[in-house]
Amino acid sequence: MRIAFGLAGMGLLGLAGWSAWAGRKAEAMVPADGRFVDVDGARLHIVELGPQDAAGPAIVMIHGIMAQLRNFSHSLAGRLAKDHRVILVDRPGWGHSRLTGPRPDLARQGRMIAEAIETLGLTRPLVVGHSMGGAVALALATERPEVPGALALIAPLTQIVEQPPAVFRGLMAPLGVRELLAWTIAVPMAVAFGKQGAEAVFAPDPVPADFATAGGGALSARSSAYRMGSFEIRMAQQAMPPLIARYGEIRMPVSILYGRQDALLDPALHGERTAAEIAGGRVTLVDGGHMLPLTHADETEAWLREVLARMN
Repeated sequence: MRIAFGLAGMGLLGLAGWSAWAGRKAEAMVPADGRFVDVDGARLHIVELGPQDAAGPAIVMIHGIMAQLRNFSHSLAGRLAKDHRVILVDRPGWGHSRLTGPRPDLARQGRMIAEAIETLGLTRPLVVGHSMGGAVALALATERPEVPGALALIAPLTQIVEQPPAVFRGLMAPLGVRELLAWTIAVPMAVAFGKQGAEAVFAPDPVPADFATAGGGALSARSSAYRMGSFEIRMAQQAMPPLIARYGEIRMPVSILYGRQDALLDPALHGERTAAEIAGGRVTLVDGGHMLPLTHADETEAWLREVLARMN
């Protein structure tokens, strides 16, 4: 029995060591691109693009779950930075951002992003949120309505989801089990099945060949990403109902873009229903899946420029 337990312990230590090595390798493949801004509870990694004195509103871009800011810099942000100041943010606990306090819920993340916006001296920017980043943008709009000038939500999470998409169900581990999985099987599974997972997230669109590096995808294969993803997938189930109850308070322009073939979130529920619940909300549908900033950059840029034009 002692031999069996000893072998099991050695196996666990081996998995933990390999997971730590894989995380360091992922960070070497996708190093930090920008600088850091300290806010209450986190040190946020941001990338600044475009002229600081550009006319028109600045653009702040917030990524989704199991993601990081290169989801925007891959294909989209550089186009907008030709004539706008663009700020890309690794959300608290994601990418190269680091938490200095407890893991934050949606409302807390919204306040953190608002603090970063104020620190950067941005006035009423357009806040762009993709997927879970859309929920954070909505939380920002309700927690600190004086900060953003408008919201542009791309394939956002906006309503209650009873069961997460199949590709994310492995994140449903409870606290305690989450830590064990993060340092044992989570990273090997992410490496082994990363291609299939990416295909499910991008479907029906193809995954860009350079997504792991230029799109930041490699950073999802880290113990820290599993822990944060597991926290957020459960946190959202509790945080969405009170956020939804406040949609009627939102008075700034809110525009939503969805791919008709989105395989992760229902465009009718998270797009059309939410637009109807927010005064003056608009929804636009295009052909495509969930990862529109990477796979349909032309259509996404054109839509964002229409949103920007309405802000002037």
